[in-house]
Amino acid sequence: MVSNLSLDSLLDPVVEIAREAGQAVLEIYAGGNFQTTYKADKSPLTQADLAANDIIIKRLHSLTPSIPIISEESLDIETSNRQTSAVIWLVDPLDGTKEFINKNGEFTVNIGLIQAGVPVLGVVYAPAHQLLYYGARHIGAWKQI
Repeated sequence: MVSNLSLDSLLDPVVEIAREAGQAVLEIYAGGNFQTTYKADKSPLTQADLAANDIIIKRLHSLTPSIPIISEESLDIETSNRQTSAVIWLVDPLDGTKEFINKNGEFTVNIGLIQAGVPVLGVVYAPAHQLLYYGARHIGAWKQI
């Protein structure tokens, strides 16, 4: 279980992880020359998706090695174990890949901590707008520009 005390200690590091992943996304975005491939479901995948995913997965593993991670770009937990894990990280390293490709700035880095099926901590970072939303259960929620 994740206590309020540990949620409090996780919030700032997870914000920093989202910012770091967002910076990697922006570097690729600014370069403008990125490859796009397509996943089995025909949704696009870019180097920015993979770069952000790599940063988030490595940093979350370092921060909380015992908490499994489900990411849109990689599964760290077997499908059969998803329902039995009391606490999981749920990640979309680049939500809005189509918007990223279209260069409209409407994309985010999303990291959430789920406990017993309930979100208890979340960070949404829109790097193109330098806009950050973050919060944790019983601690509060903030918007930072």
